[in-house]
Amino acid sequence: ENSIALQPTVTIKNSGDLSKTPFDNLKMGVPSFKCDVIIDRIGYALGYSEKYEQPLWVTYKLTADEVKSKKARRSDDFRSDPDIPTDSATPEDYKNSYFDRGHLAPAADMSFSLQAMSESFYMSNMSPQRPEFNRGIWKKLEEKVRDYAAGCGEIYVVSGPIFDPKTPSITIGANKITVPDKYFKVLLDPNTVKPKAIGFVIDNRASKQPLSQCAVTVDAVEAMTGLDFFSELDYFDERNLESQCNFAQWESSVPRRSSRRSKK
Repeated sequence: ENSIALQPTVTIKNSGDLSKTPFDNLKMGVPSFKCDVIIDRIGYALGYSEKYEQPLWVTYKLTADEVKSKKARRSDDFRSDPDIPTDSATPEDYKNSYFDRGHLAPAADMSFSLQAMSESFYMSNMSPQRPEFNRGIWKKLEEKVRDYAAGCGEIYVVSGPIFDPKTPSITIGANKITVPDKYFKVLLDPNTVKPKAIGFVIDNRASKQPLSQCAVTVDAVEAMTGLDFFSELDYFDERNLESQCNFAQWESSVPRRSSRRSKK
């Protein structure tokens, strides 16, 4: 892939710009145009907030083939995002902060492309996560999402922070990155015969909760965040799917082999 020209980054200013992007991350809709900049690139799209110095949402399509692909190894090249006009957070903002640079589009979901893997380490894709959250329940949910993509063939994923206006905000670094109170992930399986959708909301702290107890409707996540997910769906499909929360239905789509972890 190194010999192939890099895929461009596309800035989306309005719905008309969606026709200019070669990528499918926003095919099911833009969660919100109320962001300082919306960027679409090979691995994921994001809506960046200068106020919070992180994305309000990150979205992408994840396919079974992409999950199986091991073209790119984790690159760990954390760096500022040159495509954020107001400048993104920097790796220095996290130094001695206690918080992890938590991916919103996980590096492991970008293993299908060297470019996508590298761009997943832009600081515009990071959010300050408590280490016990990032390496615990959040990692478990990210692994589960890959299992779902492998079982469903393809799914759309949206992740982002939730800020509670009732709690005093903590910030880190010179750029004053706001530490979120919770995080969300919403999933859509666009299967034409039996489509399904689900949301997850998890506190930014250690948790022993089973993921089934973190599952909510997509409607519930919209109410918490003010975002509008999957707006390109047919109105009645959207209304029906976003009121669902059937964790068992998603679990039944997981291929048996991926639910058994290797003992090596």
